[in-house]
Amino acid sequence: MKYQKYISFIFILSSFVTIAQNAFLNTGNVQLHDGAQIGFHTNVVNEGTLDNYTGFAGFYADTEIRTISGTNKITFFNVEIDALQNLELYNSLGVRNQLDFINGQVITPRNNTNITLDFIDYDFYAGEDNERHVNGYSSIKQGNKNTSDFIFPIGDGSMLRSMSIPNANRYYTFKGAYFYEDPNFPSTFTGNFLTDQKQAIIENISQTEFWDLDGRNETRITLTWNSRSDITTLANNISQLIVVGWSKTENQWENLDVLEVTGNLSEGTITSAAFVPNNYEVITIGSLMSDEIKDDNNNNILISPNGDNLNDYLVFDEVNEYTHNKLVIYNRWGVIVYQTEDYKNNWDGTSNGRSTINKEDKLPSATYFYYLELGDQPNTYQKLKKGWVYINR
Repeated sequence: MKYQKYISFIFILSSFVTIAQNAFLNTGNVQLHDGAQIGFHTNVVNEGTLDNYTGFAGFYADTEIRTISGTNKITFFNVEIDALQNLELYNSLGVRNQLDFINGQVITPRNNTNITLDFIDYDFYAGEDNERHVNGYSSIKQGNKNTSDFIFPIGDGSMLRSMSIPNANRYYTFKGAYFYEDPNFPSTFTGNFLTDQKQAIIENISQTEFWDLDGRNETRITLTWNSRSDITTLANNISQLIVVGWSKTENQWENLDVLEVTGNLSEGTITSAAFVPNNYEVITIGSLMSDEIKDDNNNNILISPNGDNLNDYLVFDEVNEYTHNKLVIYNRWGVIVYQTEDYKNNWDGTSNGRSTINKEDKLPSATYFYYLELGDQPNTYQKLKKGWVYINR
């Protein structure tokens, strides 16, 4: 329902409101109470206080772009957006309870993450689809009355590409956006997220799309893919898929692991393990090295370090053919569990990684990824051998 006039809105304190031909300008203090309703058929400029506690605000336009601007954020209880040519935000719009997407998108500047469509103690939103969503950044303040997972209603100009986080039951704030862009050449970030700079355990990284998720508290993330995500360029099977993030400290893509993956190569969802979003610039979908590496027939190795002198150690015949070598072993999460130079075929599944407290820690039975470099000069390697090693205890 479109509200054709302003109904029951209350001016508090020394408000000054001008309804001009092109804008509703507020320089005072305007609040709506007790079921008050207001419909904006013009642009809104807020230089004062403009919010409400229990009422309704609608934004409407058929042939023109509707805009919200000014120095101060606008917050309403229930909101309806029916702007065929989109609602553009030059300052944030807050929703305290419910939001209905009727027509058009909410456009926020992708180069300014301080301007978002904010869900504050929200109940629900409805109507989102490929033509009706947030084209830019949206945020959520968790710990509200809605206890279900929060799905960011985000996308690009032609497609909804949501991501979701579990409810935290605490007042944590997260914000995010979707980018249908190659992370090697992002349009609104100061740096590039080169897909060849990655942990050795990672095989491929999407060059089609990525998401930005910001927040200082730990969370999990569920991403989606569809036919245009081109997942077949990443993996032959969805069991290889992982969530990856561009580490701010390491300047490379790191494995954020996967707790659950559903669907097929055409469409599906993938959920990461817990991580702190602010530690990563952007996130996307990648894949682990295949369990069947094609370099040769001897790359996958079984060791059983039980003292019976049979397969107790990880052995490479090649280490005797070169003067120098470097061996690094990772677990499935991309964490280094063992590394050494001038390896002597004596690894028995003992960890010496940075996270190891006891240097005699025995790694559990599991599959690990090895990365062996070989050469005749120190730090100059001519051959690479990589594959999987399974520890059977």
